[in-house]
Amino acid sequence: MRLLLIEDDISLLEGMRTALKSEGYILDCLSDGLQAVHALRHEVFDLVLLDLGLPGLDGLSVLKALRAEGKVTPVIILTARDAVTDRVAGLDYGADDYLIKPFDIVELKARIRALLRRSAGRARSQLDLGALQIDPGSQAVICQGVPVNLTRREFGLLWELANQPGHVFTRDHLQQLLYGWDDDVESNALEVHVHHLRKKLFPGLIRTLRGVGYALDKDARP
Repeated sequence: MRLLLIEDDISLLEGMRTALKSEGYILDCLSDGLQAVHALRHEVFDLVLLDLGLPGLDGLSVLKALRAEGKVTPVIILTARDAVTDRVAGLDYGADDYLIKPFDIVELKARIRALLRRSAGRARSQLDLGALQIDPGSQAVICQGVPVNLTRREFGLLWELANQPGHVFTRDHLQQLLYGWDDDVESNALEVHVHHLRKKLFPGLIRTLRGVGYALDKDARP
């Protein structure tokens, strides 16, 4: 899962980068509001962590621009502004959650998990799909009752596909969700991950639609 953190406090940004990457998230970071609008317009993220007091363009304006384009990417506002009017403004502009600084990183992780779960329309974190049980918290996968070891990116690809079984994801969309700006990506990297998932789970799990992209079987059974 790929997150975008927009925060101009560099020490906080670095601390959050370390904490969230250890959870297996792909995390890209920006400290300027104008850069954030450009990134959100042209790239794909599963969730946005947004500070309000940003240079270039304030956080509320970034949020307003995102929603004006019709994008429903979940957004958690992170700010030191604790007035009720500020919280109401953030929520009215389209934020999904609001966390006051200083906050506990454990609470932030829990809110991220909850928001990702809600955005996928589920009441609990674990996803049961056919012969698969997938737990994003522990990144554990069980196939036909047998635990399967996946790499971080193999798990990320499986999770994205399994959240919308039957939906066809383009190659570019999946690659954007699996790799951040700091990653070196080989041209056939996505195909390699797909091959490994088919080998570790079962061959018919992921369908290839040539010239279009990939989809996970809705039933997800061998």
